[in-house]
Amino acid sequence: MSDLETRQLRYFVAVAEELHFGRAAERLSMAQPPLSRAIRELERRLGVRLFERTTRQVTLTGAGEGFLRDAKNALEAVAAAERRARQAGRPDPRLRLALKADHDAGCLPKIIETYETEDGALPIELILGGRGEQPQQLRDGRADVALVPSPFDARGLDFEPLLTEPRLVALAANDPLAARSRLTLADLKGRLLPDGAAADQGPSIAPPGTAVPHGRVSDLTQILKLVELGSIVCFLPVSVADRYRRTGIAYLAVDDLEPVTLTVMWPQDSRSPAVAAFVRSAVSVVTSANTLAQRS
Repeated sequence: MSDLETRQLRYFVAVAEELHFGRAAERLSMAQPPLSRAIRELERRLGVRLFERTTRQVTLTGAGEGFLRDAKNALEAVAAAERRARQAGRPDPRLRLALKADHDAGCLPKIIETYETEDGALPIELILGGRGEQPQQLRDGRADVALVPSPFDARGLDFEPLLTEPRLVALAANDPLAARSRLTLADLKGRLLPDGAAADQGPSIAPPGTAVPHGRVSDLTQILKLVELGSIVCFLPVSVADRYRRTGIAYLAVDDLEPVTLTVMWPQDSRSPAVAAFVRSAVSVVTSANTLAQRS
């Protein structure tokens, strides 16, 4: 793909997302006339109309909607290839491990200890992020391997389940529901999760977004403070709840809340010996821990 074609894809995505040539041009830091010409040239080369234009609005055609998905994937692949090439060419190569802090079921120290004994091991660079960010970090080349709790978006990725544990709901200690011994999701009707979704619908794949009226929250300490104030509730694995016991928060079992499965995840096309070594180590550590638990 030539540089011109890559640039045209970026132009198209900007217009498709803004649905306004002026805003798209401003976003791209360019004038509107050359942007309009570039889109017309792209449509000419493809032989289809990507946009319907009137004096009042710009909308995507059916062909444009399909092309938008492909254009984003293509640009993502190019960006990922650039990142991976730079990573491979580093004088001090590292294994970039993505995870959300504390969402490792307490296994990460032992996994790293085991991994460091492997022949293909590289020094680990931790990439900490919010819930749901890790799969995208793998796809776009910012990470090589990740520890990811379910649910998740596994497009273009391979993964191996490690362990499954119950999930609890965290709510304010003065919430009327806190006096109950057990709950169902239906009991949570009217309460919101950190991403603004309805709690009675269960966990979603999307990472935390806008929690009305508190803005974007993804840090666990911020989330727990909002829980303590009664603004939101959240679902946490038992291992995380055990680390964050507070007098102002009650953790309760929810009968129909799906458990969380911790997985190790990596790009489908990865051929990295370091990634393979980390996956082997993660599986080995959890398998050994399960065997010991069954014997005790």
